[in-house]
Amino acid sequence: MKIWVDADACPVVAREILFRAADRTGVQLTLVANQPLSVPMSENINTLQVPGGFDVADDEIVKRLDAGDLVITSDIPLAAEVIEKGGHALSPRGELHTKENIGAKLNMRDFMDTMRSSGVEMGGGPSAYGQRDKQEFANNLDRFLTKHANER
Repeated sequence: MKIWVDADACPVVAREILFRAADRTGVQLTLVANQPLSVPMSENINTLQVPGGFDVADDEIVKRLDAGDLVITSDIPLAAEVIEKGGHALSPRGELHTKENIGAKLNMRDFMDTMRSSGVEMGGGPSAYGQRDKQEFANNLDRFLTKHANER
């Protein structure tokens, strides 16, 4: 099992949690972004810089993903592709996307996108990344890694 991170939109504090988890567990962690990233020196932590462009990082993650791998992303369409390919998807806020809930999330995302494009005012984006989000992410990442420890 490997962990792939859609790093362009991943909060720095979530990345730091991932760095510690990779070193603690020995799991291979790769951050994929269209810009250079600073990561700690570790044999378990890598970066992959991709060209800029719409969904380039997402496409690269899906291309390299093996069944059973974990992808950290807040991108619902990417999470759906990951699940379809047999992977797991966890948001930086700690929400595990599953076969059971991804369809409803895609439908809601598409509905909200349609509303915005038709001119309906939808308010601001997601709330600021806070301590509760950080704790939820750390807890659910730890649960996932413990549950899937034999796959490493």
